[in-house]
Amino acid sequence: MSSEEETSQNSSSSTPPPYSSSSSSSLPPPASHFIGKKEDIVKAGRVTKMVNGCRDILVLHHQGQLHAMDTRCYHSGGALQYGDIEEFNGRLCIVCPWHKYKITLAEGEGLYQAVDDPTAKPLRTHWRSKGVKQRIHKLTEVNGNVYATLNDSSEAIESDVYQTERYRTDLLKTQPKPMAKK
Repeated sequence: MSSEEETSQNSSSSTPPPYSSSSSSSLPPPASHFIGKKEDIVKAGRVTKMVNGCRDILVLHHQGQLHAMDTRCYHSGGALQYGDIEEFNGRLCIVCPWHKYKITLAEGEGLYQAVDDPTAKPLRTHWRSKGVKQRIHKLTEVNGNVYATLNDSSEAIESDVYQTERYRTDLLKTQPKPMAKK
């Protein structure tokens, strides 16, 4: 990432830098939450965690980078921990396993394939952003431990809908009951 891109990314008020390594400091950032040992997260590939008693987040390791976002897809609450990671127009995305919505790992933007002129043959499509739809959280590594700092922007983001107690209760009611052992 160039310093110009980094400056523009850091100047955005609602998008924290997704991951930083801080071996010089022995203290985690204030208001951060312990997720786990980096080596365990790397080995698992994906970890889900309830943070601060109110937010379910997904932490994933892909191509040497750690990313964190709300666990449930902004569209219908699909479990993103089961989604594939794919690249669309040079941007890494997690693809929701329920309806194939594409969400960028770095910004939480929803991507879609647009057609400028539907009468042109052959159709020419390109990827466009719907804007930020999934809440992304900042990760920090301190001495091999990974901490999450929740994105507490007051701006509503669509994935917030699936972070309510009502949704968790409704989700538990609709889960299939485990079969009794014989």
